[in-house]
Amino acid sequence: MANREHDRRESDSRSPRDKNGHLKRKLNEMPEDVKRALEDRGLRADYNARPAYQRNDYLSWIIRAKMPLTRTKRLNQMLEELETGGVYMRMDHPASKK
Repeated sequence: MANREHDRRESDSRSPRDKNGHLKRKLNEMPEDVKRALEDRGLRADYNARPAYQRNDYLSWIIRAKMPLTRTKRLNQMLEELETGGVYMRMDHPASKK
C-alpha cells in the first residue's frame, strides 16, 4: 500500500502544472485535415468560440484515434456538434447554444 501511495505522489510531481499547481494538459496542434474540414463546413468561428479546453479536448480525442474510421467518426461528431450548437461530447452545453 505504501508503495502505491509513493508511486502516485511521484507521478503527480512529474506531471506538468501551472503556477497554481493545477495539472496542465498538453496543447495539441490542429491537424491539416481538421482545419480543412472546419473551413469547408464554415465552422471555424464556432470552433474558435468554444473554450480552450474544449478545443484541445476535441483535437486530442481525434488525434488519439488508432483507426482511420474512428478518426473520421470523431471528426464528424465534432463538426456536427459545432454545427448544431449546445452540445459538447454528446453532453448539453448551453453556452454554445445557437
